[in-house]
This record gives sequence, C-alpha cells and structure tokens, in this order.
Amino acid sequence: MRLKACIITLLLLAFTPKSRAQVLITTTLPDSITYWERTNAVGLDINEIAFVNWSVGGNNSVSVLAKGNFTRKYVRKNINWLNELIVKYGINSQEGQELRKTDDQFTFNSTFGYRRDTISNWYYSAKFNFNTQFSNGYAYPNTTAAISAPLAPAYIFLGVGTEYIRKDIGLNVYLSPLTDKTTLVLNRDLANQGAFGVRAAEKDAEGNIITPGSTSRTEVGILVSNQFKRQIFKNIMLDQRLSLYTDYLNNFGNIDVNFEFHLDMTVNQYVKANIGANVIYDHDIKATEEVAGEVVTVGPKIQLKQMLGVGLSYTF
Repeated sequence: MRLKACIITLLLLAFTPKSRAQVLITTTLPDSITYWERTNAVGLDINEIAFVNWSVGGNNSVSVLAKGNFTRKYVRKNINWLNELIVKYGINSQEGQELRKTDDQFTFNSTFGYRRDTISNWYYSAKFNFNTQFSNGYAYPNTTAAISAPLAPAYIFLGVGTEYIRKDIGLNVYLSPLTDKTTLVLNRDLANQGAFGVRAAEKDAEGNIITPGSTSRTEVGILVSNQFKRQIFKNIMLDQRLSLYTDYLNNFGNIDVNFEFHLDMTVNQYVKANIGANVIYDHDIKATEEVAGEVVTVGPKIQLKQMLGVGLSYTF
C-alpha cells in the first residue's frame, strides 16, 4: 500500500499546473570574433621551348615567373581598411646568353576609409602606396651598368581624399586633391645621373663631381585611381587598375599614367592561365636612344609590358 501511495503522489506532482520543467541549454561561444578577411595567393608560371634538329632554327629557352598576392581587409560598421602586398619576380634562361630578368615588382598598398553611416558608398580615406623592385635592371646585353636597382627607383604616395566603394560590382574609385609623391633613388651612380627625375650631380669641366646628385624628389599634387575587379565570365576574373597623378608646382597638367590590366582564367583548382598588360607614362622618366653610335637621352616615352602565362596557383 505504501508503494502504491508513493507512485500516485509522484504522478500528481508531475502533472500539477504548478510544476516546472528545467531544460539545460549548452551554448558554445566561438573562440574569437574577427573582422579581418585574409587572402593569400601564390603562383608559378613556367614557359619552355626546346628544339632538336629543327630545320628553321631556334634557341632553347626556359622562363620562370614566381608571384604572390596577399591581402588583409578589415571591415566593421563604418570602417574599411584594405592592405595588399604584390610581389613578382621572373627570369629567363636562353641558349647562348646569360640569365636575364623578365619581371620584378614589390608593391604595398594600404587604404583606410571611414564613412558616416553603414549605407553610404562614400568614405573619407587616406591612402599609402609603396612600389620598388628586388634586383638591378639592365639594358641587355649591357650588364655592366645598371639602369635601375632596389630602391632606385622607389615611389611613395601618401595622401587624403575620398573613396567610392561598390562591393556588389567590384568597383573602387579614389579621389585625392592632396597627395605627396616621393621618388627615391638610393643608388649613388643613378642619383648622380639624375635618373627618374631627381637632381643630377654637378660636375666640373673635367667631369669631377662637385655636388652629388639628390637621392630623392618630392612632389605634391592630385591623385585619381580606380580598381575594377570582378568575374566577367565563368572562371574568368578581370582586374583593372588605373592611376593618374599630376604635380601642382612642376608642370601642372602633365599627367603620370599607370594602367594595369589582368585576366585570370581558371582551368582547375591549381592551374590558371593569365593575360596582362601594363602601360606607364611618367614625364620624369627620360628614354635613351642610340644615335650615330652614341647613346643620347631623349624625352619621356610610353612604356609597355605584356604578359601571357600558364602555371600553378594556390590560394589559402
């Protein structure tokens, strides 16, 4: 009887309106919350051509291009901060000639933007850009006198302005009415020559240097730049960049142009083909020509670099 009474009592307690059920909920919080977006992409392009008993002739050659693109982007509410590092280095080995450089780039970009609300596409921005190279450059086949070197030149842009960002279409436009451009030529021989627009050395009648050439040149002017990056077809990514700069004090209206165009075509996860071009016009960079067996300096010219490659790519 006692057992029966206990069971009835327990049932009444379980179904009484005043009873409450306790539910244990376990919530696992993430270890950390990050607002950084990270992308690392490295690649290796290899082009090779070989001849054996080829009736029309030709030279065996191998070209290798190593490249990397690393981005760190911070996005939170009204803040947008993009950092990008681009590195490239290419060499070519051809039968009957020494090893030659085909590509050489070290570029770091950093743009910080702040907007008043989370709806507007316009940001108050500050931009920093640094661009140089890894090794000496030569006017082949002459390899005794370098025409460029690490930090000779190096270009530094630092300015403030406004930026228009459309993430949905991959468009970015930056407008700055106040940008400082510093050109560094930290190679003494090139500085004495007045390369890349710096002040050349002063010499006496016998060619002895009286005053060494300047290793830097500073300008203040207007910078307009843009980037358009988006997938235009399946497995085809377009990356187009344009930079326009003119100095207020020295020949205002002479515009330095840097235009880059790249198409990355994905074959599979690890194999990509790419087509690109780079057009540069800088009023301070003088070209040279050979006239009557003598090398003379002439005015600035349009510089063009074209690229076509197939190789391995890995993104992590």
